[in-house]
Amino acid sequence: MAKLTKIVIPVAGLGTRVLPASKVIPKEMLTVVDKPVIQYVIEEAVEAGFKEIILVTRDSKKAIEEHFQPQPELEAALAAKGKNEILDSVRDILPADVVISTAIQDEPLGLGHAVLCAEHLIGEEDFAVSLPDVLIYHESGHHSTDLKVIVNTFKENNAAQIMVEAVPDDQVNRYGIVDCNGAKFHPGESHNVVAMVEKPSLEEAPSNQSIIGRYILPARTMELLKQTKPGAGGEIQLTDAINALIAEMPVQASSMQGKTYDCGNKLGYLIANLKYGLNHAEISAGLKTWIKQQNL
Repeated sequence: MAKLTKIVIPVAGLGTRVLPASKVIPKEMLTVVDKPVIQYVIEEAVEAGFKEIILVTRDSKKAIEEHFQPQPELEAALAAKGKNEILDSVRDILPADVVISTAIQDEPLGLGHAVLCAEHLIGEEDFAVSLPDVLIYHESGHHSTDLKVIVNTFKENNAAQIMVEAVPDDQVNRYGIVDCNGAKFHPGESHNVVAMVEKPSLEEAPSNQSIIGRYILPARTMELLKQTKPGAGGEIQLTDAINALIAEMPVQASSMQGKTYDCGNKLGYLIANLKYGLNHAEISAGLKTWIKQQNL
């Protein structure tokens, strides 16, 4: 069975879609209800069994690393005041057997380049990639369900995994779309990918299955990234490397069971706050009451 313990999370982006909020505060540190977006993403990874979280970052984003480190002064103050519930929420965010490592991306040269920056930490191991803008919500409360599915499928058949979600026809031109030879997708199923198309028109789109930012990739991907030439905007695209991988070994698209919330843009971020707020034990009742009073 394939070893799979490392996950790469690129957090070096400038967050231009949520400016001015991200001018000083990393976009990944913007909160959905009471936790930074990045904490949800890392908790998902930990619940799926990953033991080394590799943040591809830049020097101005130290706040992300600091959030996951102990804060003795804050913890002592909360303990002295008997605020044990709040204390528990800020202490031991990560299990003792999980570590956070960092790699620096000096220039914003694309997702493929960001992943390649973590090569020295990945070595010759298979690995996962998770985008920090996208939250995955399951009504069951088990938000790591879909990530666990692609982890287990990869371990069973050694086929690279790309998580996908159906999008409306009028939105396919916003996403990377998978071509699976017309396969019909059902939640939790995987189908072989023959190609990926970046932001196709509706007429050119091979399906309505969009790539949503969770990948399980073999170690070979790093070598292919080294061979990948810059594309549009001078960026190295992960999709180009995966398209090259398709020629060598099976790559599958896995249809997710949950629902994504894109926190990388203002509308998506606000919608995520509403969704998570409506399901938050502390504030859901008050928020529902307020919404009803607005006659929305």
